[in-house]
Amino acid sequence: MKAALAVALALAVILPAPAHAWGFYAHRKTAAIAEANVSPQVRAKIARLIRSEPALGTPECPLKSLEDAAVWPDCIRGEGWRWGYTAAWHYRTAPVCQAFNPRANCAGGNCVTAQVTRAHRMLADESLPAAIRLEALAFVVHFAGDVHMPLHSGDNEDRGGNDRKADYGIRPGYNLHSIWDGPLAERAISDPADPVVRRYSSAERAELSGGTPDDWGRESWEIARSFVYPTAFDTEDVCAAPLPDETALSQEDIIRGVPIAKRRVQQAGLRIADLLESAFAPGPLVVEEQRRR
Repeated sequence: MKAALAVALALAVILPAPAHAWGFYAHRKTAAIAEANVSPQVRAKIARLIRSEPALGTPECPLKSLEDAAVWPDCIRGEGWRWGYTAAWHYRTAPVCQAFNPRANCAGGNCVTAQVTRAHRMLADESLPAAIRLEALAFVVHFAGDVHMPLHSGDNEDRGGNDRKADYGIRPGYNLHSIWDGPLAERAISDPADPVVRRYSSAERAELSGGTPDDWGRESWEIARSFVYPTAFDTEDVCAAPLPDETALSQEDIIRGVPIAKRRVQQAGLRIADLLESAFAPGPLVVEEQRRR
């Protein structure tokens, strides 16, 4: 059994994980941006909440920092018998060839936008056990990142690009989804001359943050519809005819995509910061719960 588990874990590392948005690196960057842009009071409250980590019972998936929280919901999916029900929470795809419907494809709240709202409410509720709120913290940070990845909202009958094989420049072996998950996002946020992890000005935050999870999903869907698919398949109208199963992104395509991916990471980080500030503030929900006690 141990040998089989070792093989399974090795395959999990080697094989692509199509439902994981932005992979390990970009998710951690969104958390780092958020941490750099919350108040010291919120950072202190997060640190206190993280002390309850042992109660989560996930030793293979540590949650000892906000960056850990950003990848924890992907890590726990390795235990499908326990966490399989969360799989649908990572996305909310909508056809790019139909009008956007913010209420579709979310039966029973099993989609990324609904889960951001649900987890945020749980995080804000101080009547809940610390471990439950810590789990909610991880879901808030991770899912708010997921919804900013264009192909977790846009779809063209291909599971958000997972079924379209695509080369990344001269590098084969990807699909369209995995390119936006991995190498494109990593390139976009790895420029040391313009780091994404920093304290943003009030003007920058006003320009990059704001909106609701449904708004963020619509933004991602629009990027998928107007940029991701047309650029990948060299067509202005991706709905005029069925797309081929394979394509290749040229260096020009990649260069054009970099600032879009970078902006989405920045937006995610700053919006996560806003979610954390509001969750840990003594807002109406928390005040009411305290009054009841």
